[in-house]
Amino acid sequence: MTGKAQTTPSERKGRTTPRGGSGSTVASALDIDQLLGDRKTEIIVCCGSGGVGKTTTAAALGLRAAEQGRNVCVLTIDPARRLAQSMGLTELDNTPRPVKDVGKGGGTLDAMMLDMKRTFDEVVEQQASPEKAAQILNNPFYVALSSSFAGTQEYMAMEKLGQLHAQAVDEARTWDLIVVDTPPSRSALDFLDAPDRLSSMLDGRFIKLLLAPAKGPARLLTAGFGIVTSALNKVLGAQVLTDMQTFVAAFDTLFGGFRQRAEGTYALLQAEETAFLVVAAPETAAMREASYFVERLAEEHMPLAGLIINRVHENGADGITAADAESGGRKLEGGDATDKVTADLLAIHAERMRVSARETRLRRGFTAAHPGVATVSVAALAGDVHDLDGLREIGDLLAGTT
Repeated sequence: MTGKAQTTPSERKGRTTPRGGSGSTVASALDIDQLLGDRKTEIIVCCGSGGVGKTTTAAALGLRAAEQGRNVCVLTIDPARRLAQSMGLTELDNTPRPVKDVGKGGGTLDAMMLDMKRTFDEVVEQQASPEKAAQILNNPFYVALSSSFAGTQEYMAMEKLGQLHAQAVDEARTWDLIVVDTPPSRSALDFLDAPDRLSSMLDGRFIKLLLAPAKGPARLLTAGFGIVTSALNKVLGAQVLTDMQTFVAAFDTLFGGFRQRAEGTYALLQAEETAFLVVAAPETAAMREASYFVERLAEEHMPLAGLIINRVHENGADGITAADAESGGRKLEGGDATDKVTADLLAIHAERMRVSARETRLRRGFTAAHPGVATVSVAALAGDVHDLDGLREIGDLLAGTT
């Protein structure tokens, strides 16, 4: 990976063309192997609503890229235990771990799971003096902030991506591709807003009020300030307020570094070497979210590669419509055991045809609204993915080679 110059906000506003595209109004098939094989692609970000197979997709993309000769690191956020096991790892943690038994394509695959608090701790330890770091890390308010504060996971996902990218650059191209599985938050693009939310929190009037006694002269400790702190003591408790004041005073000197790195990572996400993949399922809510993600990425001038629709149900027997199957099933009612089995199969076929028709309408509706977005559909599997072969099967479906 190579370092990139950071863009300014005004420069970002001028970038409106989709990644590698010309603003075509005709939908096309998403070529996954071309994307993975393009050495200019250094970061792939998988985003989408929860429960659509985003993490499995990220792992399958990473494995396929590694088996095509790329050196890959997959950053997952909250993988199911079976996914770690499918990659041959007893556990995933905040350190990239090599995945064994990757094919003979000459590439490598490392995987890791974001540890939100550990990542926050590492940043503090790297940016502060040992004394200051110890003061922050042991502060009860910091412990709560780094463990459960809204937006912290999304912000730390950006921090970790920045760290991985810097490591890839500084250590003679440890990885030439990083695949990111975004956090399972209410909006899978919350991580784009996390730096601004953290900035707003630490730049807000309340925080400035807490910092006033530490930063300003004694005259700031006026009767008015005493009234405010007295009220806050009653609401929060004296110890909580003291912990917050102590944390903010210690953390304030580090905040500029946090903001600068967040802006650098944000610029990295906008770079041409990054590709966003929106992952969805053929369901009304998921496709609605996918439309939102596509529109939001366009607003933020993020390079969108395309849409992946997981768990698509294919048609059953050709030539038998849902209506024909239902009609045939009704005619067999009251027959012998063989007729009953046939009627049950026809009922299953009718339901499958209805599901397939509904999914087709949803896909066509998305294409009509976003005709320039390349898409690929992945057929639903009979069971869960539990090993590397399962991830390879997903990879083949993504690439359309099965």
